Amino acid sequence: MSTIAFIGTGNMGGPMARNLLKAGHAVAAFDLSAPMLEPVLAAGASKAANGNEAAKEADVVITMLPAGQHVRSVYLENGILSVAKRGALLIDSSTIDIDSARAVHAAAEKAGFDFLDAPVSGGVGGAEGGTLTFMCGGSEAAFERAKPLLEKMGKRVVLAGGAGAGQAAKICNNMLLAISMIGTCEAFVLAEKLGLDPRKLFDIASTSSGQCWSLTTYCPVPGPVPTAPSNRDYTGGFATALMLKDLKLALAAAQNSGATTPLGAEAAQLYSLFAAKGNSNLDFSGIIRMLRGEL
Repeated sequence: MSTIAFIGTGNMGGPMARNLLKAGHAVAAFDLSAPMLEPVLAAGASKAANGNEAAKEADVVITMLPAGQHVRSVYLENGILSVAKRGALLIDSSTIDIDSARAVHAAAEKAGFDFLDAPVSGGVGGAEGGTLTFMCGGSEAAFERAKPLLEKMGKRVVLAGGAGAGQAAKICNNMLLAISMIGTCEAFVLAEKLGLDPRKLFDIASTSSGQCWSLTTYCPVPGPVPTAPSNRDYTGGFATALMLKDLKLALAAAQNSGATTPLGAEAAQLYSLFAAKGNSNLDFSGIIRMLRGEL
């Protein structure tokens, strides 16, 4: 079994690290937040004083960090690339800007390491259940090395292309998700105004042309999908702040590439307004409350 350094054991990274421990791997873990690190240590991980200490004896280094500047800081600037042992595999599962991902790819390649950008989809539930989707960018060799390990944390592992392609796939996917959730919420709000039972709309739309993941897996009204955050007053799930972060990454990428994304821009404005009303920590499907005029 590989010795793994896991840096960033928050809401997503923590369950991912615990799944690696369940699979029999030795894990050295580090997080700036002691409360976030504690469940991973309780599951059997060893505690590292910092990211470099976690990485220096590891066969594989996995990072799950908030933003591009954190990833650059951890890998570059006398970071992991300066201490990792020869032949170590480096995997970053953060969702960050494509330029940062490519910068770390280039530095890792120059230093002689296989590196993969491998952001995830599936939320906290997917991280806990080991059912995440990994969208990977990098070489075929790095992907083949990483795939057996990623399969311990996810049910689908896809090589999207070269350096940064995993990040590109993630932000495109989440822009689509944000847009489709707003459309789903609007349909339920209209149904309520028209006196249509939400359950009836769900039963019809879920088997008709309106069917989508936002409806059938993450239904924004309580009842039809018992596991959806709408049944928990929109707690847990995928925080609005994180969805807004991904939308901003998508809009920046669209601007840099010359892509036209008017619905993505509108979704970002709506989620910015929803977050500004004090809902940053609520699941993003909770935007239905704002569309109802409750906020």
